[in-house]
Amino acid sequence: MLAYAARRILLIIPTLFAIILVNFVIVQAAPGGPVDQLIAQLKGTAGGSLERVSGGGGELAGGGAATSQSRGSRGLDPQFIAEINKLYGFDKPAPERFWIMLKNYLRFDFGSSFYQDRPVIKLIGDKLPVSISLGLWTTLLIYFISIPLGIRKAVRDGSAFDIWTSAVVIVGYAIPGFLFAVVLIVLFAGGSYLSWFPLRGLTSDGWAEFSTLHKIGDYFWHIALPVLSLVIGGFASLVMLTKNCFLEEIGKQYVVTARAKGLSARRVLYGHVFRNAMLLVIAGFPAAFVGILFTGALLVEVIFSLDGLGLLGFQAAIARDYPIMFATLYIYTLVGLGLKLISDLTYMMVDPRIDFGTRGG
Repeated sequence: MLAYAARRILLIIPTLFAIILVNFVIVQAAPGGPVDQLIAQLKGTAGGSLERVSGGGGELAGGGAATSQSRGSRGLDPQFIAEINKLYGFDKPAPERFWIMLKNYLRFDFGSSFYQDRPVIKLIGDKLPVSISLGLWTTLLIYFISIPLGIRKAVRDGSAFDIWTSAVVIVGYAIPGFLFAVVLIVLFAGGSYLSWFPLRGLTSDGWAEFSTLHKIGDYFWHIALPVLSLVIGGFASLVMLTKNCFLEEIGKQYVVTARAKGLSARRVLYGHVFRNAMLLVIAGFPAAFVGILFTGALLVEVIFSLDGLGLLGFQAAIARDYPIMFATLYIYTLVGLGLKLISDLTYMMVDPRIDFGTRGG
């Protein structure tokens, strides 16, 4: 196991490099970078002030620079355009900027935001607890709901219970979580009907002055609808995976033999079938968590105005804040690769018969 883990850790390095390189090249070709936006503001075609956008350092910028030949820079002094490029770090060639970015990223030095004039690592540190909280509660609830439901559907395969729950699962699978979020807002957060839950944020004003129990209650009051929208939109796949895993194991010969020995149905299910059937389900927990954390929660954070990584990345993409965009990409990729390794190692811990190392992995 240790040898396999070491090889996988070494493989993370070229994988991470390739992902960053591809995204860096794509951003180079994307129009409307921070230089172009600043020029547009100076020419009065975009709102905002020069002070707001000129505070951040740009040494780690990944995007393409505007030149005196670009359409947006026509009519401005070329020397002034050169100063803007230098402000954002675009006065250097793209390969040099990429090399500087890689060296700094190895030290987790992501530079400063172009538009918020704060170190990117501090911005991410402030937003990360919100996203982790949302992803963790969602993943736990999905597992606590999906596993018992999947087992029940497998045991009662073909029954009326199995049929109507399958209809619910299909609806949950077909409708994305962000659409459920909109429906929940309309129904329960002051939309057209009830106002039982808050619409924005993760805590109320003055939360720091609340008592401990009041803080806990206020926190769950705010997070209830975002988590519920993600759970409804994400439990379907795990339910069907659990059901299919148990159905496959129930039909095997060792189960028939156990039943022939006179063991009760419950003893056969939880004493023999459970461990083998739960292999894929349990080992997939890290991947499920990172999937909810870094993909499914993005739009939900935007809809509920939760100040997490999803909302931060969305705002950075709109504003072309390249240091934040590349830093979040780097962290997402690094965490994703790490959790994938943990997922494989979990397979081996759940079932020692599995040995990825013998497969040249």
